[in-house]
Amino acid sequence: MHMSTDATAAAAAPAAEAAAQGEGAAKVARKQRILSGVQPTGSLHLGNYLGAIKQWVARQEDGYENFFCAVDLHAITVPHDPKKLKQDTMMAAATYLAAGVDPAKSKIFVQSHVSAHSELTWLLNCMTPMSWLERMIQYKEKARKQGENVGVGLFDYPVLMAADILLYQADLVPVGEDQRQHLELTRDIARRFNDQYCKRKRPVLKEPTALILKDGARVMSLQDGTSKMSKSDPNDGSRINLTDSADVIARKIKKCKTDAFDGLEWGNPERPECTNLLTLYQALSGQTREEVEKEVTGMRWGAFKPLLADAAVAHLSPIQLRYEEIMQDKAYLHQVLREGAEAADEVASQTLSWAKDAMGFCSLKDLQP
Repeated sequence: MHMSTDATAAAAAPAAEAAAQGEGAAKVARKQRILSGVQPTGSLHLGNYLGAIKQWVARQEDGYENFFCAVDLHAITVPHDPKKLKQDTMMAAATYLAAGVDPAKSKIFVQSHVSAHSELTWLLNCMTPMSWLERMIQYKEKARKQGENVGVGLFDYPVLMAADILLYQADLVPVGEDQRQHLELTRDIARRFNDQYCKRKRPVLKEPTALILKDGARVMSLQDGTSKMSKSDPNDGSRINLTDSADVIARKIKKCKTDAFDGLEWGNPERPECTNLLTLYQALSGQTREEVEKEVTGMRWGAFKPLLADAAVAHLSPIQLRYEEIMQDKAYLHQVLREGAEAADEVASQTLSWAKDAMGFCSLKDLQP
């Protein structure tokens, strides 16, 4: 999953006033917030990097308040190896740092370290119509693959994604086309909650706005230009993992699916692999589309594939070196995650408190000593 959110509902009005008036989305002078996350299952690949992490790094310079998480609760909606989950989670966080996510500008945390994610999900479950979830296209596609073994979590994960977003009073959510439906569901859930529980009061949950990802964010399989690059694809040759060696990268690109057309071109619906590989090259080389088109004029696949492999290796090598350093410095990695979780929990717990108060729960602070 590639999911996003905004994080940090701060101290707008005093807590007592906010609780009394239900001012969950109280107006405060703060930066706009973004939260996004990647599932820590298996090795992160070029699609995760170009489609999410690289764009997070760019957003750090745009003045947003950023919270980026390893969404391990989403990772268990499909069968997983318990022995690998913890290691995969640490590897994902280390990859964020290695790719340039700066703890001084962004908070990095593990989703399950903030218990409000699970608790708000249950509250939202209880007021979200099942018919809304039955319309979710991604559930239908994934359920078809799992058959009778499909779990309730897979059906329900769009509500968890909504909770991820709404906990942080998100202003903007980075989304690709395949996530638009989930963002609309999040907006619908927020609106329904506010209509049901916040009458004549300020809304508790903020409806987020889509932040459309840049060109190159949707990376397709090396073996099928019509399918997204995916960790779940059993064919490892379909993706470039961020930890792949230079030789492995070169071999995968050499064996990737191409076509028999002359020349290289963007946008031909009969040549999805060509469009994908050119888009990859543009993103990895840092050139404009016009510069790439000029460079590859008259070029054949035999000349282009080594060019793409060299660009991938040159771009990923510094990230790989930094990743190895971070994985060797567990104290640093753990400190970053602890501090990130503390910052995220402060925001998420406040929103959860507002939501529970609006729904009529008896809180500990209501009990007389």
